[in-house]
Formats: sequence, structure tokens, C-alpha cells
Amino acid sequence: MNATRFQVGYKFETLALIPTTWAETSRDYIESRESLVVDNHAQYCSVVRTGFGKSRLILAGEVDALWDAKPCRPDDPINWVELKTAATPLSDRDVLKYERKLLKVWIQSFLLGVPKIIVGFRSKEGILQSLEELETSQIPRAEKYDRRRGSVADTEEGKGHRDRDVQDRGEWTW
Repeated sequence: MNATRFQVGYKFETLALIPTTWAETSRDYIESRESLVVDNHAQYCSVVRTGFGKSRLILAGEVDALWDAKPCRPDDPINWVELKTAATPLSDRDVLKYERKLLKVWIQSFLLGVPKIIVGFRSKEGILQSLEELETSQIPRAEKYDRRRGSVADTEEGKGHRDRDVQDRGEWTW
């Protein structure tokens, strides 16, 4: 099953990404992505200089894509995006598994300066069922994955959403 999960992830990247900007990519290419052979060699590398006190670090890691275009000025931030697939959580155990995965994705993205993560939720058969776009900076503020909404509940919004459920339906859904 591990090879299949990796293949599903690479196929998701193949379907989600185009090699140039939308305007520069031919309609034929866009419509034929489903039949493209998966290629896990094309990738970007983010190099980040950071530090703690007097200690300096240089971090580097693979990043999936650019959200828009590379900035003209070298000092401007790059709008990297990280693509991940995960099984659609169907039980409390699945939710915990997804939250652990999300924590790993968050730390990787945070350290490399990736502002956006897109998660493709798939069935056990590997069929894409839904997408979720997450801002990396918001993940530590998230409480839990909300199976009913199919998204990560933000601290304030999530509380309000759960309170409405209790008031409107008289039940606690988590």
C-alpha cells in the first residue's frame, strides 16, 4: 500500500500543477494532464537562512510548486505551495492520523517559508474526493479536524461553529 500512496501523491501533483503560468500553458496540455506519466523528478528547492540568538542556520528542502510566479526582486518572498494527499478521515482514529500528518507538513512548510498547503483528500481507492487550502501560519491556531465540515476548524471559528451545532441541534458533533 505504501507504493500506491506515493503514486497517488505524485499523480495529484501531476494533475494539480502546470509547467508555466496559466496563460502560457496550452489548452491541450491542461486537458491531457490526466494521461501524463507521473514524474517525481521535477521539483523546487527552498533555501532559508535563519537563526537563534547568535547561532545561524541554513535550511534547504524540496517544495512542490509556486502559487503564482517567481518574484522579480530577489528580496521578495516566494509564494511556494506544498501539495499533500491524505485519506479522507472517516473515524476518530483517522482524524488523529491526519492531525499527526498535518503537524509534520506544517513544520516542514514553516521552516522552508512555504505560506500555503493544499491537501487533496482521497478515498481508500485513491480517488480524489475534496481539496482543502491551508495557510501555514494558521495551522498552529487550529484546534481539530472537523469531519463533518471536512476542514480544519480555526480556534475562534471552530468554537462558534460547534456552539451553533449545540444550540441549533442540541447535539455535540466533533
